[in-house]
Amino acid sequence: MRVASVQVEIKNRPKGETLRHVLALLDQVRGHDLVLLPEMWPCGYFAFDTYDQASEALDGPLVRTLGAKARDLGAYLLMGSFVERAGADLFNTAVLLDPRGELAARYRKMHLFGFGDQESRLLRRGQDVAVVATPFGKVGLSICYDLRFPELYRRMVDQGVEIFLVTSAWPGSRLEAWRLFNRARAHENLAYLFSCNCVGTQAGSQYGGHSMIVDPLGNIIAEGGDGEAIITTEIDPELVAKVRHEFPALRDRC
Repeated sequence: MRVASVQVEIKNRPKGETLRHVLALLDQVRGHDLVLLPEMWPCGYFAFDTYDQASEALDGPLVRTLGAKARDLGAYLLMGSFVERAGADLFNTAVLLDPRGELAARYRKMHLFGFGDQESRLLRRGQDVAVVATPFGKVGLSICYDLRFPELYRRMVDQGVEIFLVTSAWPGSRLEAWRLFNRARAHENLAYLFSCNCVGTQAGSQYGGHSMIVDPLGNIIAEGGDGEAIITTEIDPELVAKVRHEFPALRDRC
């Protein structure tokens, strides 16, 4: 199984220009089975004053355009997250598209960040865990700050998840926490974790990058740096079952 994490640089530019840039990056990952994009890349996480204007419905042009690209690539595409509008409410929503370009899973961020920013004031929290079966195993979706809440990942494991997908806009000022949580959530659940983080600077805050592919024993298989990049690797989906059989820690839970 070939995986690509597209570590996008966030810049202050029109949404349409950013979309064209991301589509061009996606053209470079043909032949991969699963591709990830970062959190809130259409407007940038820290552009709080644009959330309302940038919001779209789940069946809006952004999802349709990325659906067409997933179909073109013949790949599963975690299209990162965007500001989803549902009636009068706004959500930070991640979407997984299948190789036909259709919606495989939607996840509305449960844990909204309230420390020094406005996400928890502007958006509504999601209520549902998102787990879906794919040809390479069951995958579960999460977003950025969720990494600090291990109970969410255990809930997903209880639904059979073997691969965690994390879309993020994690800041560089907390990079060591990012690296810790990526490895911990994978290892404590004996699952793969694939993450995609932003890079660049916006509203005085620097995004941390260092997107990761982590194996079920917490080993980093591949990791990005501080700049825009495409992180690619090949993994064996069967490793999860093998590790869980040889080291049955999940069965020893009380």
